[in-house]
This record gives sequence, C-alpha cells and structure tokens, in this order.
Amino acid sequence: MPPHLFADISSHGFGHLAQTAPVLNALRAGLPDLRLTIRSGLPRERLALRIEGEFEHIPSASDFGLSMKSALDVDRAASLERYRTFHADWDAQVNDYAQLLAQHQPDWLLANISYLALAAAERAHIPATALCSLNWAEIFYPYCAEAPDAGLMREQMLAAYRSAEAFLRITPGMDMPGLNNLIPIGPIARQGQSRRAELHRALGLHVNARLVLVAMGGMHLRLSQMTWPHHPDLLWVAPQSAGLQRMDVIALEGIDMDFSDLIASCDCVMTKSGYGTFVEAATAGTPLLYVERPDWPEEPCLVEWLHQHKRAVGISREQFEHGNFGEAIWDLACSARSAPIVPTGIEQASEYLLARLQSTRSTD
Repeated sequence: MPPHLFADISSHGFGHLAQTAPVLNALRAGLPDLRLTIRSGLPRERLALRIEGEFEHIPSASDFGLSMKSALDVDRAASLERYRTFHADWDAQVNDYAQLLAQHQPDWLLANISYLALAAAERAHIPATALCSLNWAEIFYPYCAEAPDAGLMREQMLAAYRSAEAFLRITPGMDMPGLNNLIPIGPIARQGQSRRAELHRALGLHVNARLVLVAMGGMHLRLSQMTWPHHPDLLWVAPQSAGLQRMDVIALEGIDMDFSDLIASCDCVMTKSGYGTFVEAATAGTPLLYVERPDWPEEPCLVEWLHQHKRAVGISREQFEHGNFGEAIWDLACSARSAPIVPTGIEQASEYLLARLQSTRSTD
C-alpha cells in the first residue's frame, strides 16, 4: 500500500496553501506513489494550481481564522461569536472529524493550521504535524482577550496544537510561547521565474514601462479609482474584483502566467502584510510596497524579517486610502532587485514528513 497523507489546509486567504503546496510537491518527489487527501474550503481548481499530481479533495473547511470585513479589517465581534459557536460543541466536532479520519485511514496528518484537525488526529490515534508561521490561538486572542471565555478557548486551541508530534514553525514566524513542540525551519515559498520580457511582449509594453502587481492575499478589497496614483510609465496588474477600471490597469485574470512567475516578472508588488506574498516576493528579489496593519499580531515578525532581506517600504492605511504612495511605488519599481532568498524550509519540512511516513510504513 502506498503511504497516505491527509493534509488540512486553511482557506483563510491563499497564504496557507502557498506555504503547504511546495512541501507537498517536494514530498511527492521523494514518494512518487504518495496518496494525498486534502481537506480545504478552497476550490479544487485553486488547489490544483499549486499542488502537483492527483489528490482527493474534501471541499469543506475545519477552521475559519477570523471574520474579515475586508482584506485589511478584522470583524472582532463576528469573530468572537463564530469562535463561541465553534467551541460550544467542541467535543462533538472533534468526534466527527475523528470519524472522517477513521474512514480515510491516513498514515499521517498535516495541518496548516487547523487545531480541530490536530485534536481529531489525536482522538483517532493518527500521528500529526502542524506547519505554519502562525497559529490561530495567537491570532484570535489579541482581538478577543477582553471576553471572559476567550482564555478558555485559547487554551483549548493550544492543547490541540500541543497534541501534534511537532509544530514546524516557518520563518518568518510568530513567537508561540504556549507551545512546547516547536521546530523552527526556514522560509517556504514557490520560487517564481522572471519572464519579464515575455510579459512585456504579450502586453505590448514599451521598454520604459513598469508593472506593479496588486496582490491582497486572496481577499477582496475595493480600490478607489479617483485616488489611485497615476504615472505615465506605470501600469497596474490588479484583480477585477478590485474595481479599478482605468486605462493604466491590466486585469490579472487576463494574464496567462503562473502567479509566482508573475511576482518575479513584475517590477514591484503592492500588498498587505502577510506571509505568502512577502516571502514569494523575497524569493524572487522583487521590491515590495505593503499596507501596514498595526493590529495584525503576525505583522511585527514579518516586517522585521522583510526589511532585513529585501527592498521594501510600508505605508499607512491613510496613505493607502488617499493614494499618497505614487512616488514610493515608482521609486521601488525603478530600483534594483534584491538578492533572492532561498526557501530552505521546503526541504526541511518535506524531509521531516518523508522520514515520518517511511517510518510508519516500515512498522506495518
């Protein structure tokens, strides 16, 4: 029987998939006959853009992260109510998921970063590993700490994370003082290939044109056409959902190119602070402008790492909303690229999982 891995991938944005897919692909290179089952609320076609080879998809989410008003705004009240509902029948949810695992009988479970999946794996006696740069306990608690039941819910989360054999904390990653099973590993991201000349030819751009990719981590954000900066030699690549219908805006959906390659082919990336786009830009050496999120608990470790390794500038929410970043984005788009960062965490995580899967098969 081929080894069987059950992977639970959060659908709170695209960053969790961006962290997990390179590891799964590297693992498959070492175990070509690997059987893979993926539980995720992301559409299968989105998963297939990143994950190579065949897999079974269970189209449901076992976590939700936080309720968002937009790509930049957390809905604290809605998040707290969702967690209260989620934890009200915690034991029943763990049992249901454990039964699902018993039906699939995987050799190992990988979670990024559902704590319910880890608690269920423990109940079903399936060894498990967590993989992420953050955990939901450290994200949830700062927003909801004033609620009298927040501490109890946080401890339930942490107990589930501690039940894993290990939590592979990706660089850059949050401090996780409540966990005793952390194993720090290097950065993880797909390394895109620069196809700038090909992209310019396809779009019919002149030699002095600069392309800026607007990427908000898979979350919707409507942008103001009136305040958005304009420069005669600057073009924006943005999703249609952003609502920028101007002559200097190119629809992301109309470009037939792998997203990581697009990051590497553009002259600058504009985003919110978040792991996936930060690290993919760093592995390509692409300059980056980001909108600061002072309330986001993960931001300090991301920003500190980013400024150590690449050309990047942060702007305030007010600057972003009023379009006061035209000069900054042009300077970045014309600047020299940084030396690419090597995503060493891919090999570290895949070798860790390969050894575990091989050990479980050898004892059968």
